[in-house]
Amino acid sequence: MNPRAGIREAAAADGPALAGLARAALTLDAAEAPDLVARLAGPPGERRWTALVTGDLDGVAFASLSARDPSVGHVDLLAVHPTARGAGLGPSLVAAAEEWLRGRGATEARFAGNPPCYAWPGVDVRATPAACLVESLGYERYDVAWNMTADLTGDLSTGADVARLARSGVTVHAAGPGERGALLPFIREHWNGNWAWEAEQATGCQYALREGEILGFAAWGARPAWFGPMGTAPAARGLGVGRVLLRRCLSEQRAAGMTSAQIGWVGPLRFYSRAVGARAERVFWLYRRGLT
Repeated sequence: MNPRAGIREAAAADGPALAGLARAALTLDAAEAPDLVARLAGPPGERRWTALVTGDLDGVAFASLSARDPSVGHVDLLAVHPTARGAGLGPSLVAAAEEWLRGRGATEARFAGNPPCYAWPGVDVRATPAACLVESLGYERYDVAWNMTADLTGDLSTGADVARLARSGVTVHAAGPGERGALLPFIREHWNGNWAWEAEQATGCQYALREGEILGFAAWGARPAWFGPMGTAPAARGLGVGRVLLRRCLSEQRAAGMTSAQIGWVGPLRFYSRAVGARAERVFWLYRRGLT
């Protein structure tokens, strides 16, 4: 039997079944797996993407093209139900995803996050069968990324820092959904459109102002349950704005019932370690291979 024979593009009606499949298959992220599927199915409007499923809906692969470089394609998520493993569905779904990408001009495929809408930076190093599968299909490891974990049960107070900033004319505010219009141009100017999209989609967002000028922002929930992105304008660095915005976002995550938060795809380890005692914990391997 050829497992690829029954692979097709997913339909809207497949959503509930895919949520259940993700919960069963993505054991390292089981609680948020349905939200991951929903987020990948609602990317930025300009993204070219697909979700390929097996006939019995016991396997799915999400694939997309990079907006920055359309010659680069991404396998954003691969999941096979535990009861269906060993029948060749994983390799068949990857081959179908590569075929879809190749047909749209991609010359390289990556198991690596496609910002701003992604499931993980890469393959979690604890997902040994997934890493073995990817490497057996000829993908090479080319980079590494990591998350940090912040304990939300400790001290996240900001009162003294907020008062100190106020004496310097800096105020801190929450921006609910639909209230972030002024933030987005600031984020695009200082960072990029990917971060602006994430901030717009985020569950929670905080920002700092001085005399009407935005100094920095922080967001959480753009990638379900994770913290980020955040940034402080050069003119405000050294004031302690980032620490306050970070702690206020983490406090919101605690209020939402979380006891820990993942800070995704981290750059400045030292900042997060000092600000909230976060520790580097979750590591991802990024893979790629040519499609010629």
